[in-house]
Amino acid sequence: MTVCKHAYYSGRVQGVGFRFTAQHVAEGFAVAGFVRNLPEGTVEVLVEGSAEQVNGFLSALKQRMADYIEEVRVEEETPQGARGFRVRY
Repeated sequence: MTVCKHAYYSGRVQGVGFRFTAQHVAEGFAVAGFVRNLPEGTVEVLVEGSAEQVNGFLSALKQRMADYIEEVRVEEETPQGARGFRVRY
């Protein structure tokens, strides 16, 4: 079963390689979606795949970027049929 999660990261998350790191981490998981910077200074990640893969990706990303993240808000979404994981601008 495919799940979809929308995560918002705040803190010092822009200008520190967050998007590149998210894309790199995603290569190790069977997930699809995107990462992008938002105008107010947060980073948005939409990720879908199996629950195990999505949760593993989000956990790995949080661990890799822990020094920059102050807060994470995660919402469940309806899967959107994303293909591949990419940086959006």
